[in-house]
Amino acid sequence: MSETQPNGPNLSSGEDALVRIYLARRDTLIRFFAARVGRRAAEDLAQELYLKLASRSETVEADNPLALLYRIATNLMLDRVRGERRSAAREGAWRQAAHLSMGGEDVADEPAPDEAAASRQRLRQLVDAVAELPPQMQRAFRLHKLEGLSHAETARAMGLSVKSVEKHISAALRTLTARLG
Repeated sequence: MSETQPNGPNLSSGEDALVRIYLARRDTLIRFFAARVGRRAAEDLAQELYLKLASRSETVEADNPLALLYRIATNLMLDRVRGERRSAAREGAWRQAAHLSMGGEDVADEPAPDEAAASRQRLRQLVDAVAELPPQMQRAFRLHKLEGLSHAETARAMGLSVKSVEKHISAALRTLTARLG
């Protein structure tokens, strides 16, 4: 009676020597991988090697199947290392392009979530406080502080003297400071 694995090759016949050798030397292969890439990656590579061998459709005749097995194992390991290097290079390039760093440390471009929430709340309070200013004071404050007009430009836009605009803005700042702290 022949031994077969579900969805796998027939292991009792001599048709797949590489799988038989793999199964006999799995522990040695794991040590081979672990010495080069670490224990965790070694287990993954051993599994990947088995899947590669078991999923082949053709059998390979080799003068030295053990050497062929180790050649396939080495190629898998090198492919993994190259892939990790490419991934690290991509990550490094992305990090360099997308992040600000000072002294080799990443600096976040955005405030922490709690700081952002506090800033939004403070801005809402400021908007509400400006809305409660008397109309002339509010308009002078908006033109000068929010739209960036000078005192003279604000005075021309409002049809007032520069001194009146200065008084409105000064009063608005006192009121907002008192209200918002």
